[in-house]
Amino acid sequence: MKEWLKISCLLCVFGFVREIRPSEPYVTEYLLGPWRNITEQQLTQDVYPVGTYSHLVQLVFVFLITDFLRYKPLIITIGAAGVIIWSMLIWTTSLLSLQILEFFYGTYMAAEVAYYTYIYAKVDKKYYPRVTSHTRAAMFAGKLISGITSQLMINLELMNYKQLNYITLATQILAMLWAFGLPKVDKSLYFHREVYLREATPEAPQTNQLQLQLEPQSESGEPDVASQQTAGQQVQYNPMRLLWQHFYNAYTSPRVVQWSLWYAIGLAGYLQVTYYMQVLWKVIEPEPQIAWNGAVDAVLTALAALSALAAGYLHSGRLRPRTSLLVLSVLSALEGGSVLICCWTHDIYWSYVGFVIFGALYGFTITVASAEVARNLQEDSFGLVFGINTLLALVFQSLLTIIVVSETGFELDAVGQYTVYAFYFIAVAIIYFISVIVEHLWYRGAQQVQEKTEIID
Repeated sequence: MKEWLKISCLLCVFGFVREIRPSEPYVTEYLLGPWRNITEQQLTQDVYPVGTYSHLVQLVFVFLITDFLRYKPLIITIGAAGVIIWSMLIWTTSLLSLQILEFFYGTYMAAEVAYYTYIYAKVDKKYYPRVTSHTRAAMFAGKLISGITSQLMINLELMNYKQLNYITLATQILAMLWAFGLPKVDKSLYFHREVYLREATPEAPQTNQLQLQLEPQSESGEPDVASQQTAGQQVQYNPMRLLWQHFYNAYTSPRVVQWSLWYAIGLAGYLQVTYYMQVLWKVIEPEPQIAWNGAVDAVLTALAALSALAAGYLHSGRLRPRTSLLVLSVLSALEGGSVLICCWTHDIYWSYVGFVIFGALYGFTITVASAEVARNLQEDSFGLVFGINTLLALVFQSLLTIIVVSETGFELDAVGQYTVYAFYFIAVAIIYFISVIVEHLWYRGAQQVQEKTEIID
């Protein structure tokens, strides 16, 4: 087996096992059940928001130290945090313990950036598309197995909501142990990046501007070959300068900014919708005979995976940027409509259908947005840009939580919250649709002016 494929498979096993969390589709049912003495209001206002804020704050630090620690320690941290979370879910009962485990849930989610970026530090750039699809597919497969398992256990009455947590705890322990066996990363993009200089030959590639800034200079302004040789043909990058250059080059591109905003806004809405959906279902159907949360999760995962594949196929060289924006504007409006179905119905099954449609549409739109961002990046700054975009998404999500959920905001009930989230997606669709029209008219006007100028000349 080729080395890059072996590393990809090892990482995919971790991602697959980590996603087998059959207790998650029923976590609200468990927390509001007889095992804990908390109310729906406490869960919505005092527990879940802690995870949102914790994820935001910790992502800032995790984002900075992932490259410095060379990825693997953070992947081990994901498993360790999972063990802590589900141990506390099983063996603690107080409100304070729930808030503490939500802090660790923030760690669990923030450290996920290491899972996505580890592979890029271990394989050649030409394999990036393949390994990206492998890691994503592994997580989708894990979530699919998780949803099917949880639904079977509940329907067949083999386990109750609390006992599902034991399976999740076991998979998190296994994932943590597996992470210790991952190959270590010798170099990283910023803090452990070494430039090996070649001898000056006619065939040698031209030195780029960044290297000229970082290499020793002679009085004539040319790279000092003697100094390079004295340094053992090795020069250390200035990591902060490289970070800034990648950041500046990415976010001075209008297209990167445009699609990054779409990515962040879409992700924020998706996180907020999925985070509180079980609470909404509990309001619609307080005492269901059978809660189909696991089956819904499995179907949503399968459709999201198919949507992502379809988006990759349809988008690859077939859609122009403005056409992509127009399509995503329409799909965003449909996402808002599907969320309205979720919250305005009194039939739990229609709410399930609305949520599945929402997940499938999101899988398509986020894939297109990610591809557009990546397509407009000039340097090896994929991880940096998507880390910043995720951070921005969490800022938006935290603002939504403060405005819609918390006591300092409007403190809306579940139906009111989801009505806001629905119109959030519809408003985004309208804004981007208008921007596409304006951009098209401006482009047409510029073309006409240019044609008239050419005729006069």
